[in-house]
Amino acid sequence: MPLIHPVVAQVTARLRERSLASRQSYLASIKAARRNGPNRAALACGNLAHAFAACGATDKQALREGPAANLAIVTAYNDMLSAHEPYQHYPEQIRQTARRLGVTAQVAGGVPAMCDGVTQGQDGMQLSLFSRDLIAMTTAVALSHDMFDAALYLGICDKIVPGLLIGALSFGHLPAVFVPAGPMPSGISNEQKSRIRLDYAAGKASREDLLEAEAASYHSAGTCTFYGTANSNQMLMEIMGLQLPGSSFVAPHDPLRQALTDAAVARAAAMTALGDAYLPVGEMLDERSFVNAVIGLHATGGSTNHLLHLVAMARAAGIALSWDDFDALSSVVPLLARIYPNGYADVNQFHDAGGMAFLIRELLSRGLLHGDARTITGGALHSYVRRPELDADGQLQWRESGTDSGNRGVLRSISEPFRQDGGLRLLAGNLGRAVIKTSSVPDDRRIIEAPALIFDHQDEVKAAFDRGELNRDFIAVVRYQGPRANGMPELHKLTPTMCLLQDRGYRVALVTDGRMSGASGRVPAAIHVTPEALDGGAIGRLRDGDLLRLDADSGQLEALVDADEFANRQPASPDLSANQSGMGRELFGLFRRHAGSADLGAGIF
Repeated sequence: MPLIHPVVAQVTARLRERSLASRQSYLASIKAARRNGPNRAALACGNLAHAFAACGATDKQALREGPAANLAIVTAYNDMLSAHEPYQHYPEQIRQTARRLGVTAQVAGGVPAMCDGVTQGQDGMQLSLFSRDLIAMTTAVALSHDMFDAALYLGICDKIVPGLLIGALSFGHLPAVFVPAGPMPSGISNEQKSRIRLDYAAGKASREDLLEAEAASYHSAGTCTFYGTANSNQMLMEIMGLQLPGSSFVAPHDPLRQALTDAAVARAAAMTALGDAYLPVGEMLDERSFVNAVIGLHATGGSTNHLLHLVAMARAAGIALSWDDFDALSSVVPLLARIYPNGYADVNQFHDAGGMAFLIRELLSRGLLHGDARTITGGALHSYVRRPELDADGQLQWRESGTDSGNRGVLRSISEPFRQDGGLRLLAGNLGRAVIKTSSVPDDRRIIEAPALIFDHQDEVKAAFDRGELNRDFIAVVRYQGPRANGMPELHKLTPTMCLLQDRGYRVALVTDGRMSGASGRVPAAIHVTPEALDGGAIGRLRDGDLLRLDADSGQLEALVDADEFANRQPASPDLSANQSGMGRELFGLFRRHAGSADLGAGIF
């Protein structure tokens, strides 16, 4: 195995040193939580009787007297989310597999799972980011019965996987295995879908035309096939070793999917403290794992949301990951995949071209991953260059991935990357800190200097467009969209309008203390601006006409305004009362008041 790249080694060393005290404290806490023998042995008789009362006779006997492991199932199943609908039948399969292995399994609890695709541009999106921390809390509630020796986590989509992992790390003395369900088949091409969205924004297509295109794209059970946050989650869980090799993008109804789920149960059973291969998730995931995750994000042009989620997940393990780590790694990690919205292909085409095994092989070949990072297989990440398949007898096996990409338009070797850098950059200046995704921004749009147009709601941008006021060069500043103001919703609703203006030849960009989507793409967007406007951030002092400079090459985000005059300005004070109630928002006031800054993960813990 080649030596680790010096920048990767330096970032990891700095991260380890920065995290020393918090990591030691975390490891001490999970060591104290470990017990000798099955965890349920510590329960009083009444506690235990409640816990197995509804079980069948065989499982009841095993839980009552046996020394074998009991596996928790924490599920995000609901049948509205296409990605999670396949999980309906997983618990019974897991229980049956567990019995064959001589262990038991119980559904410990369910966690909420909302779909950002449904709530985009709606008031309900203001609950989306906070649902991550709520999922972490409900995961902890599920595991608090102390009946379990390992846990299987059934979740895929945007906030669900990060929330599950944060919750799992709060029970870091237990082994954790994440169990994917796979993407839906490919629908209409992404070019067709994008074109119809732009036509609708320009008034050239009807709502019926748009709905027909969307329904042809999102058309069956399985994960949406574009490379947004949900599929970035799957990439991350695999490159962090929390999912089995090659399991992320196998379709829901493929027989291989069922075999991989059975294998995931077997791994969970093998890793408990009752055997000889104990591997608690809090120890398994270390600084190397999170550095690998950031590298995977860069190499695939993954979701900007993970500049929040990975920071929050790492903090849950006592690891102080920062945006500076992302930025340092971006300069040395090449872009090896182009998946929509950063290209024409979807995740099925990425998987068919070689997928995760090929990607990991290429990154390892240049020392750009910690190949010795631990995984749920019991081995290290360097073993993840294998792809699963069924042999002639229907038995699961893994084979080495090929050395050539099956489609160079989707996935490339490290010797011929799409770009030399990963395309996620840190911006800084007198407006604070922000991040930008540049992997699909045209080279001539990486630097935008233009007057600001100020908006306090994304709907105001569309209204200005409809009035014909945006046919010009400008930088849209959409503020009071941070976690404390309104839960930091995604502003994906802006994408068609801004793309259309850019296509008309105008030099446009976005600056916001909110989020863009995992699907953010062609228009330069400085997002996650921190401090946010409601927390005294300079973005709240901007006025229409202020000249702004967004420079993705130099990492600059500046208001080109006289420094003394800018410092003495009073921030705007918009009426935010509409964010406080309706659509359940009144229940999340505590979250808004206690939300942290975006660069610390925008969490409440």
